[in-house]
Amino acid sequence: MKKLSGDKIDMNKLLAPAALIILYIFFSAFGNNFFSADTFKNILEASYYIGFMAFGVTFIIITGGIDLSLGTVMMCSALLGAYTFKQGCPLILSVLLTILVGVFFGLLNGLLIAKLKLPPFIATLGTQMVSQGMGSIITKVQSQTWPTATDLTGGWFKRTFIRANLFGINGFPVGALWLLGAFVIATLILHKTKFGRYTYAMGSNEEATRLSGINVDNWKMGIYILSGLFIGMAGLMYAAAYTTITPGTGNGQEMNGITGVVIGGTSMSGGSGTMVGTLIGVFIMSVLKTGLSSCGLQAPWQTFFTGVVVILAVLMDIQRTKAANRAKK
Repeated sequence: MKKLSGDKIDMNKLLAPAALIILYIFFSAFGNNFFSADTFKNILEASYYIGFMAFGVTFIIITGGIDLSLGTVMMCSALLGAYTFKQGCPLILSVLLTILVGVFFGLLNGLLIAKLKLPPFIATLGTQMVSQGMGSIITKVQSQTWPTATDLTGGWFKRTFIRANLFGINGFPVGALWLLGAFVIATLILHKTKFGRYTYAMGSNEEATRLSGINVDNWKMGIYILSGLFIGMAGLMYAAAYTTITPGTGNGQEMNGITGVVIGGTSMSGGSGTMVGTLIGVFIMSVLKTGLSSCGLQAPWQTFFTGVVVILAVLMDIQRTKAANRAKK
């Protein structure tokens, strides 16, 4: 019987790759010009910012926590970076500021959750609203723009983070290299370092981890700060892909990252998950986002189907947890 349970768990691990393939085939059949090089580039570009968000929040979810501020912090980072650039700040400093804003909110979340003992749901819901309001207040509720590839000042921005003419390819997806690099770094941290081992330990049994002499609060703060770093990078990738950043937006974007993580096999109850699974989940979300647009569905329908995927992802997580518990018995 145990062997059968183990086989079932292995089958569960194949659900996300199978879903990715099925979605791609479905949209290729029913979408408008979905199976094309340009659409594939659009899928990649949608995956960049979702991927950076997802890599960071994977650590948090493995500990059994959650971060609802992902989307608004990403937008706040991109807004403030663009705002400082428009005010005359050198572009490289605006890029650094974008990342630092993400790190700041990661630190704030860490302090609220690890030190002040606020529930992650409440703490990050609060920072969600703070970051959204902060971006609107500083920019006076005015949209901000990052330089395009043809701008004389800062034209290197898009060519560095999104597309460039490299290796004889016009519009080479440079962002994919950034995503791959982030994936490798996140994987090494999660699976090959003390930081990753403690992340799994806290998610499996935080009290036992504390009693073993590990300073859980400090490590948990480090996890939220690391996630903030990834969110800051997500802000850069979003800015490079879409150029114009609108104040007051970002709500709902966190679901793309969180759902990608859960679809990829990371348990909401903590203690298990992989970066490979997260990467597959990210591509599922980006294929869904691009595919629905290719089918002519407007934004409300995209939001509707994303919500359906969120529900299905949680149901999958519940079934995986039950299967894992049966396997242990």
